[in-house]
Amino acid sequence: MSPHETGADALLAGIRAAGIDIVFANLGSDHPGIIESLARARQQGDDTPAVILAPHEASAIAAAHGYALASGRPQAVFVHVDVGTANLGGGVHNAARAHVPVLLFAGLTPYTLEGEFAGTRNSYPNHLQDVQDQHALVRPYSKWSYDLRTGANARQVVLRAVQIANSAPRGPVYLTAAREVLAAVSEGRSVDAALWRPIEPIPASGAVIAEMLAAVSAARFPVIVTSGYGREPESVGPLVQLAEMLGIGVVQPVAAAMGFPADHELHLGFAAGPILEHADVIIVIDSDAPWMPALSAPRPDAALYVVDADPLNEGMPLWYLESQRFVRADPATVVNQLLAAAQNAKSNGVEGRRKDVADLHRNQRTRWEVERRSDGLTVPLVAGAVAAVIDNDTIVLNEAISNAETVFRHLPRNKPGTLFASGGSSLGWFAGAAVGIKLAKPHAEVIAIVGDGAFFLSSPASAYWMSQRYKAPFLTVILDNGGWNATKRNVIRQYSGGVADSLHRYWVDLGQSADLGGIAAAAGGALSLTVEQATDLEPALAAAIAAVRNGRSAVVRVFLERIADEPADTISESLR
Repeated sequence: MSPHETGADALLAGIRAAGIDIVFANLGSDHPGIIESLARARQQGDDTPAVILAPHEASAIAAAHGYALASGRPQAVFVHVDVGTANLGGGVHNAARAHVPVLLFAGLTPYTLEGEFAGTRNSYPNHLQDVQDQHALVRPYSKWSYDLRTGANARQVVLRAVQIANSAPRGPVYLTAAREVLAAVSEGRSVDAALWRPIEPIPASGAVIAEMLAAVSAARFPVIVTSGYGREPESVGPLVQLAEMLGIGVVQPVAAAMGFPADHELHLGFAAGPILEHADVIIVIDSDAPWMPALSAPRPDAALYVVDADPLNEGMPLWYLESQRFVRADPATVVNQLLAAAQNAKSNGVEGRRKDVADLHRNQRTRWEVERRSDGLTVPLVAGAVAAVIDNDTIVLNEAISNAETVFRHLPRNKPGTLFASGGSSLGWFAGAAVGIKLAKPHAEVIAIVGDGAFFLSSPASAYWMSQRYKAPFLTVILDNGGWNATKRNVIRQYSGGVADSLHRYWVDLGQSADLGGIAAAAGGALSLTVEQATDLEPALAAAIAAVRNGRSAVVRVFLERIADEPADTISESLR
C-alpha cells in the first residue's frame, strides 16, 4: 500500500480483496476520485475490477443480479448519489426478495462549499443532490448501510459489507462516500479476505430432522413446496435423491430457479393450491408465498414444516403460516441432513407414495399436453415451440408474469442452473439480467420469455446497448397480449361482475402499436422479428437463434389475442 493512497484507491482495493472482479456502473459527478483511481491503476498495470457501463441504473442492478445468479458470487453496482440510487428502483426490491448478494455503492454530495478539501462542491447539481437521508431510498431492502468516513478502513468496511451481503439470508447492502473522502490521502492496512467469510451454513437440530423424517415416513402423501431452492445448482441433486428415497412430491410455485427437474415423475407442477388437498405432510423450503391462504390452504390434519434462513420473513410486516416447526437453517444443509438420516432409517410405504405422486404427475402432463393443441398463437403453443428448439443447457429467464406458470409448464427445465426468474415483483428485470448471465456464462445460450408489459419496463434501450457493447447476445421472446393482464385479472378477482368488468374498462390497454423489437434494434443492433401467425413461429425462432449464435441479440415478438381494446382517456379543455 502506498502512503499516497486515496480513499477511492482503498475502496477499489477492498472490492478486489472481496473477490469482486466486475463493477456494473452508471457513473456521475460524485465519482471523479474513483475514475482517476481506475485510470491510474490501469496505467500502472495494477489489478482492478472491469467496469461494465449501464446507460440506466435499472440495467446495472439487473445485470449484477443475473451475474450473481449465474456465478454464485457477490457483485457490485456503482451509481450516482441520490438520483442514481433512486433509479435503481425496483431492482433493489428484486435483489432483496431473491436473496441476491449485491454491494451497492453511491457517492454523496460534497460536504464542503469553499474549497476546503479536494472534491469540494463545484457545480449547482451538488446542491440539488444534497438530501437529508439518501440511505432511506433503499433502507427497506438493504440488509446493512453505512457512510464511509475515511479511506483508512475502507478495505475493512467493504469486506464487512460483502460479508453481510453474502451471509444468509443474502441480500443487497448499501455503502456511500462523499467526494472529499474518496479524494483524501490516508494510510490503511492490508487485509486477509479469508478472515471475512460469510456465516457458515446453519444446520437444523438433530431432533427436528428426526421429527420431520418420522412425519414423512408415516405420511401417505408428503410434499415439498419450494420456490427459490436451486439457486445453488449443486443443491438440486440431493433434493432429487431425497424425494426418490422417501417418495415425496415436489411443487415449485413462483419458481425462481431450477430446483427440481420438471420432467421427473415426482415433480407436481408450479402451483401448490391443487396439491394441498392431497398432502398430509408439507415441507416448505425457501418459499415466501407457497400458497395464498385466501385461495387455498392445507388440510386441517396436515403437518407443516417451514425451513428457511428466515422462516418468519421478518422483513415482511404481514406474513404468517401456522406450522409445527419454523426451522431457521440453510435449506440445502437441511436437505442433506434429511438425506443422511433417511439412509440410516427405514421408511414405510415409499413405493406406494411414489406411485401416487407419479400418477398425479402423469395426469398433470396429459392435461398440459392438451393445452398446446391450437391452430392459433397461444402461450402454451409458443412455450412448447421454444422448448422444441433449445437444448438442456440453454438458460431460460421467465418474466411472463400472468403467463409465468404456463411458460413453466410448457418449457420444462431439467438441468440445474438453466432456469431463473427475478424472485421479486418489479418488472423489467429480464433484459439486464440476461446480459449479466451471458457475461458470467459466455458460452451459454440465454433466452428470456417476457410479457409486453415487462419489456416496456426493462429500460430496453439501455439493456440492448449493453448487450451489443459487451458482446452478450441473448434471445427475447415477447408474449404480446397488448396490456397488463395481471392488473385486469386482479380487478376481476375482486370485482367480478362489477362496473369495470361489465364495461370491459380496466385501463390496462398498451395496444400493439409500439415497435418493441425496433427499440432493441435501434439501441443494440438486435434482429427484430414479428410473428402474427402460428405457421411463422418456428422459422422466426430458428432465425433468431441463428442470429444469437452469430453474436447478435434477437427479439421475436409474438402477437397473442389482445386482453383489452380500450379507448385512451381524453383531457378536457378545462384541464389543459
